Formats: sequence, C-alpha cells, structure tokens
Amino acid sequence: MKSLEFATLRIKDAVCARYRAAGGVRPSVSKERPDVRVHAYLAAREATFYVDTSGEPLFKRGYRRERVEAPLRENLAAGLLRLARWRPDITLLDPLCGSGTIAIEAALIALDIAPGARRTFGFQKLSWYDGPTWQRIKQSAQRREKPPAAANIHASDNDAAAIARCEANLAAAGAAGAVVVRREDVLSRAAPAVSGMIVSNPPYGARLADSAALADFYPRLGDALKRRFAGWSAFLLSGDPRLPKLIGLRAGRRTPLYNGPLECRLYEYRLVAGSMRPRAAATTR
Repeated sequence: MKSLEFATLRIKDAVCARYRAAGGVRPSVSKERPDVRVHAYLAAREATFYVDTSGEPLFKRGYRRERVEAPLRENLAAGLLRLARWRPDITLLDPLCGSGTIAIEAALIALDIAPGARRTFGFQKLSWYDGPTWQRIKQSAQRREKPPAAANIHASDNDAAAIARCEANLAAAGAAGAVVVRREDVLSRAAPAVSGMIVSNPPYGARLADSAALADFYPRLGDALKRRFAGWSAFLLSGDPRLPKLIGLRAGRRTPLYNGPLECRLYEYRLVAGSMRPRAAATTR
C-alpha cells in the first residue's frame, strides 16, 4: 500500500511539474471538482496517462434532478428499448416507472433529442476547446428536435414521490407533455391500449430489503399482467433470480445485462390470458 501511495505522489508531482514547465505556474486543483481530470493507470514498469474528455460519466444525460437509491442508468434504459425493438408508433408503458428513466429515454427517442444535449462535457475545459464549432454542432442537433406532444408513451407508479420525480425529470429533459404520467398501482391499472409493450424495471433485492414482500409481489404481478395486458409483450429487467420462478410467466428470451456492477437479466414475455402450459394431448379410444 505504501509503495502505491508513493507512486501516486510521484505521478502527481510529475503532472504538476509538466504543467508548470508549460505554463510557468503550478496548477491549483480542486480535489472534489477539478476542471480537468487526468487518469493514471499503473503497471509494473510503466504508467499510462489519460485526459478525461467526458467529465461526468457518459450515461448521465443531465436531466436527473434528485438522487434515488439504485437508479437505472440512462444508457441502459435506452438499451432496453432497443433490445425490446420498441418504436415510437408502438404504445409503451412502464407501470413501475420510479423516477421515469425508461419513459424519458423513450420520449427522447420519439422527439429526436440527442443524448447529452442538456449537459456539459470535460473537453469544454480544455485549452483546445472550440466553442463556436461545438455550438454549431449542438444547434444542428437541436433543429432536429420535435416539439413535445402527446405520444404513445405511458408511465405510472403508486408512489406519489416517484411521480413527482418523474415529472420533474421529464421537464428537465425537455420532454414534458410527451409522456402520460399517472399515479396508479401496477396490480390494478388497466392497459392504455389494446396492444403494446411494457418495458420496466420491477423492484428486486438490491432496492427492496423485504424478501418476503418481493416473494408475495412477483406472483401477483404476473397475474395482473396476464389478466389486464393480454395481447401485449413485456420486457422486465431484474437482478433477482427468483423473478422468473415466481412471476408465473414463460420467458421467451433472457438477455444478460449489467446495471453498473449489478448483473441482471432482461426477460421477454408474451402476455396471454389464462395458463401458458401446453394442453395434454387428447387420447384416442
């Protein structure tokens, strides 16, 4: 550990010395929020330096207004929609929307709002940053944006605080009005259309400590989906291996994914009323 700390100090001194040689002064750096980040990767006999041109991680679009526990990453939400083969002409519902990430990413796709259009990047602090050119690139993307209007995108949750966060995030993303947001319980809400697609991130062990409550919830969720959403397809992301065993639905496809460090599966279901079990073959006399 001491040798690693010593190497880190040597690296910092080397970077500062190079900066001072080029600019004539030693840099003053904020340890919490530096203007420019330099990453060093140490091997046995060499160190590799990288200048961070991103700043905040690229999955952060810049529209989250409140921190929530175990949030679904924005780029993963967009990836779920791609894996589900969703298009803006297909009715979409997230009935467990939380802060609204899946519905917001769908709205950004429907309105052609570029990811990251409302955030800043690390390269904007570098000396070679060309502000006028970057503004022209952003303006070109902004001209493609469609004005927010009612779309086939629906989001609901039974938690009033979650609904408030969802609406605040929609407004920050420039997509207010593009999603129908309602406070409803997934176990009792009706389908907003005859057919469509559910893409959702149900609660699981990393977000809900009560294991018994989850074991009770999953079968009820499966029953509600079969009874109220027959004719729909559902794509459910979960890091809980009990979900496919307890939900009472037959998954047509299971795609391994990661939400940050957490390994998950995206389960695809075709929803039909009644049992999915094949009928026994009739016997002949």
